[in-house]
Amino acid sequence: MKIETATFGAGCFWGVEESFRNLDGVQKTRVGYAGGKKENPTYEDVCNHKTGHAEVVEVTYDSDIISYKKLLEKFFEIHDPTQLNRQGPDIGDQYRSVIFTHSDEQEKEARDTLETLNQSGKYSDPIATQIKAVPTFYEAEEYHQKYVLKKGDGTCHI
Repeated sequence: MKIETATFGAGCFWGVEESFRNLDGVQKTRVGYAGGKKENPTYEDVCNHKTGHAEVVEVTYDSDIISYKKLLEKFFEIHDPTQLNRQGPDIGDQYRSVIFTHSDEQEKEARDTLETLNQSGKYSDPIATQIKAVPTFYEAEEYHQKYVLKKGDGTCHI
């Protein structure tokens, strides 16, 4: 067993978490905020667009069962990476498409995947996904964790 961590922002974190939570090899998911300047932000802080944080999902996975490449494939499958600061009806910098990498290997894999997708012609617009080294992750409030599972509805665009 080789446990690793990946962090993705692809719009509203409720649906993003649900998409990753159900993959074989995923051990744990947490939703939270990353990439901004305010320490210990609340949901309200992030929604006010003054923190710079994105809504993200931290994925803990067994890389002997699921590869980082497979997680990247899921990431690009579940959202429109060409939209800047929005996903569907959700608009704001907290909904940006971002990959926060935890290692040089993850950064290379993410950049290679993004380049391949940009050259593939799959998207008519350029991919807007940011790739950055993982900053501090701030776990979101408990009521956001596994929200779709708890509420039984898919209120997000995913």
